[in-house]
Order: sequence, then structure tokens, then C-alpha cells
Amino acid sequence: MNYAKKLVVEPGAKVRLARFDPAYHGKHGNEEEAGRALEEMKNKIGALQRKMYGDNRHSLLMVLQGLDAAGKDGVCWHVVGAMDPQGCRVHGFKVPTGEEAAHDFLWRIHPHAPAKGEVAVFNRSHYEDVLVTRVHKLVGRKVWERRYDMINQWERLLHEENGTTILKFCLVVSRQEQLRRFAERLDDPNRQWKISESDYTERAFFDDYLEAFDEALERTSTAHAPWFTIPCDHKWYRNLAVAGIVLEAMEAMHLEYPKPSVDLGEIRRKYHAAEQAEKKGSV
Repeated sequence: MNYAKKLVVEPGAKVRLARFDPAYHGKHGNEEEAGRALEEMKNKIGALQRKMYGDNRHSLLMVLQGLDAAGKDGVCWHVVGAMDPQGCRVHGFKVPTGEEAAHDFLWRIHPHAPAKGEVAVFNRSHYEDVLVTRVHKLVGRKVWERRYDMINQWERLLHEENGTTILKFCLVVSRQEQLRRFAERLDDPNRQWKISESDYTERAFFDDYLEAFDEALERTSTAHAPWFTIPCDHKWYRNLAVAGIVLEAMEAMHLEYPKPSVDLGEIRRKYHAAEQAEKKGSV
């Protein structure tokens, strides 16, 4: 299945997440079937990411944004976990510190962009500054509206100057499923630490966030930095869809390991000479 084609927000398209089906799960009927497909994809992603690290010509930025409990952390565990941490970094953007807030909103973001050969994953991102700030009126309309163009310019810079492939995932969960997941956290000692007062207070702004996402996706989904709307009521489909899109993008890079920088014949001769010397020494 071509997940990218199915879930991409085409540049200039109208977005209405209120009409989006977060329970969509494509042709896959159950978690077991999807799990087998996911493992196969993860093996391919891991191999390609190691090749990207060696190739050192391309970089990949994955942006994870979404409603609370949609599964940003889950994607990091189940999809990004397939990658070698030597060439992959995950950074979570929380409420700006005093120093960060004293600078322009992209100041804290740019240092975490991927270098050539790297994959960078933003768990929340620069889009917080056109989502949370808009919903909670932390800045005026003129301020957050200007930021769409700034974001587009910054993402174009990454793409054109550093050859960065940018994939942006909007994780969408239904209001009912979100509440169910909050309840699960209350009963799971391993996840109770994730509970916060804002889990419930933010639910009052559920529709406001959908509207904010609508405009953000419409204004910033571009050919070089597309948005994908990911249905998240079924965690297994969420992981499968993200993995499928990442795999398709990495395959399109036509990655190759670099050629050896040494004379392999000479290295082999030295190895065999050393091997023979050790054998004589042990007699």
C-alpha cells in the first residue's frame, strides 16, 4: 500500500480534521497481520538508515505533532526504535525556557536539525508556536500568522541547503479514544508518571486544536516538506502508516554505501601477514 499517497496533505488542499476518521485502518483487518508487516518494514528501515549514515549525502527530519495521547512517544518506540542511535536523534520540545523565549521561536529548533547522514525526530516541534500559542492566545493573531511563512522558509532552507527530506506527521485521535487512553494511564503503574492536569483541562480545547491544525497543515504542507494525517485510534495502524511513509521516502533516496577509502588488497595482505606471524609466535 502506498501510505504516502493515501495520507498526504497535498499542497493547497483544504483540511478539515473534524471530518477525518481517526479509526481508519486501511486494508489491514487486525493487529497481528499488521504487526508482521511492520516488522518487515522496520528491518528495511534499519538497513536503509545505516546505509544513510555511511552514505553521508542525505538527511531525514521527522516531525511528530498531534493531539494528546495520539501516540508521539509510541511512534518513537515502535518505528524510530528500528534505527541505530548512532545516526538517529530524538528531541522533545517542551515549554520554552526563559532563555529560549527571549529569542525568536526558531532559535531553539535549528540546532537540532539533522546533519548529513543523520535522522532527527522532533517529538513536538516548531509547530507548537502556531498551535499552542494560537489556542491559548499566548501571542496575537498577527504574530502566529507570520510564523507560517517563516516556517516554510526555514524548512526550504533545510531541504535546499542540506538535502534534508522532511516528513511531518499529524497524529489524530478521536475524542473518545483519547479519554479511554487517559483512563488506561490511571490504572497502569508504568504510565502513571505521564498523567498531568493538562491532560483533562486541554480537552476543553479539543475543537480549537483541530482548527489550529487545519490551518497549519493548509499553510505549510509543501512538496519538499509534506504533512501526513495519521489515523491513531488503532495504534498498530498508526505505526504501520508512519513506517510505510518513512520507508518509501528512504527508498527514494537511492542510498549507497561509500566506496572504501583504502586499498582492500593491501589491507588483506597485511591481515594475512599478521595472521601468519601470530600463528608462528604461538607455536
